[in-house]
Amino acid sequence: MSDQKSYMHQSIAQAVHDHGIDTMFGLVGDANLFMANHFATGCGGTFVGAAHEGGSVLMAQAYTQVTGQVGVATVTQGPGLTNCFTALKEGVIARRPMILLCGDTPVTVPFHPQNIDQREVVKATGAGFEQVRSPETASHDVATALYRARSERRPIVVNIPSDFMWAEVKHTKVVFPFDRPPSVITEGTLHEEAIGMIASAKRPLILAGAGAAGAKAELIALAERMEAPLATTLKGTGLFADHPYNIGYFGTLSTDKAYDVIAKSDCVIAFGAWLHFFTTDRGKLLDGKRVIQVNNDASDVGAFYRPDATLVADAGLTANNISFWLNEAEIPPTGFAKEIEGTDVASYPKGDPKAAIEDCINFEYALDRLNDALPKDRIMLTDGGRYITEVWCRINVPDPSSFHMSDNFAAIGQGMQQAIGAAKGAPNRPVVLFTGDGGFMMGGANEFNTAVRENCDLIVIVCNDSAYGAEHIQMKDRQMDASITEFNWPSFSEVAKAFGGQGVTVTSPEELEKAIAAIASRTGPIIVELKLDPNNVPRMRM
Repeated sequence: MSDQKSYMHQSIAQAVHDHGIDTMFGLVGDANLFMANHFATGCGGTFVGAAHEGGSVLMAQAYTQVTGQVGVATVTQGPGLTNCFTALKEGVIARRPMILLCGDTPVTVPFHPQNIDQREVVKATGAGFEQVRSPETASHDVATALYRARSERRPIVVNIPSDFMWAEVKHTKVVFPFDRPPSVITEGTLHEEAIGMIASAKRPLILAGAGAAGAKAELIALAERMEAPLATTLKGTGLFADHPYNIGYFGTLSTDKAYDVIAKSDCVIAFGAWLHFFTTDRGKLLDGKRVIQVNNDASDVGAFYRPDATLVADAGLTANNISFWLNEAEIPPTGFAKEIEGTDVASYPKGDPKAAIEDCINFEYALDRLNDALPKDRIMLTDGGRYITEVWCRINVPDPSSFHMSDNFAAIGQGMQQAIGAAKGAPNRPVVLFTGDGGFMMGGANEFNTAVRENCDLIVIVCNDSAYGAEHIQMKDRQMDASITEFNWPSFSEVAKAFGGQGVTVTSPEELEKAIAAIASRTGPIIVELKLDPNNVPRMRM
């Protein structure tokens, strides 16, 4: 293609493919139609058509998280972009490197009915903006956007005037190599002070976030050297599962036993964690303790909590370095973790199948049973809603990379779209999505058919309390009429069938077993609808 004339829409599609990207999500309109078509027919790529523009952006974000590649989405001009506003903001907060190839109205038609200032729309979301400057620079501009997405860890919108699309150009392959800065360990006064705090601790605890997921072996070795309990943030979930020193979550999701262990600790060494206010229970869990924060990215340090010592360094190398100096100084193990060995600190009380009203299933029991029955190699996603913290506490995942939360912007209705992106990124693994009834109706129902069309291996658990639950319980607490929060939804299992998938409704333990059997024999996307009592859903652990 580089030796012959082509059109700019072809050059843009080829520029994406030049980066080894073979999947694009999108919804076509007249400003991006031919580019998307050429990606599929001229470049041999896979184009996944979404039902809503925002859905394509969310799919690309989950694809990024699963594959480690930069996800790519495309939408048309004007309302095509404004429909992506919430999704772009989600990607900014979640730090998802992706690009959105967005058509724009012709520069020669200022009164076009879809004309808006697209730069200002993008700017308001916090995403980056990259203007295609001319047909001749298109491949260079796309390469710049892909580089920026990686280096800035956020979505970058590539703005493409539609009157450029059929301009003749000679395509030039442009790929900017991207390398992360080399991993480091610290030295100097701050390093020495941090080592001193750790060496003098009597009851140290090691906390790991998603940024330390690649340092599992080194953190476990350090914990065993110090005899220190191990804990994770929400996004580090599953990292230390089954280790005898594991106490599970550190924060508002902690079990009562884990809270006791945390309360006894005098030093917390946090690797790859933001120390978010939910992690620290608004600082209360760290009161009276020395806190050392280790993170590769200086921008992640001190955002929510100011530690006693900060090491901007690699988690694994730093863990090994701490062990080295403890050995050099002949500091003995603390024995703190030995106090919890043999106790099940990380598990929550089992749900009671009898604790439910007629035609409803007890939520905790259903989650416990599903945790045992769902495929073990699952990727799990959660939408937003009051049910999610109970899901986080009771549904396990193999490792942190297998867990995805879709509501970093605290917006419901984004889970189905991200589940599809995850399924396309990891086609050999089952994807499990937990969503509420409100979230499913807001953004899940329209894209469930996309999952059917794409034949995704997707198991959707709809937690249906027939209400916007968080608002429902607030009104109940104030002894107010909560009918404004209640909804008479259609049968979601029947909706699944109407869209070409499978569906099962669960109102009892017996029906739950039938649903589990249906999951095991599924042939495509399936919805399992858990009918819940809106007045008896566990409160959020936040």
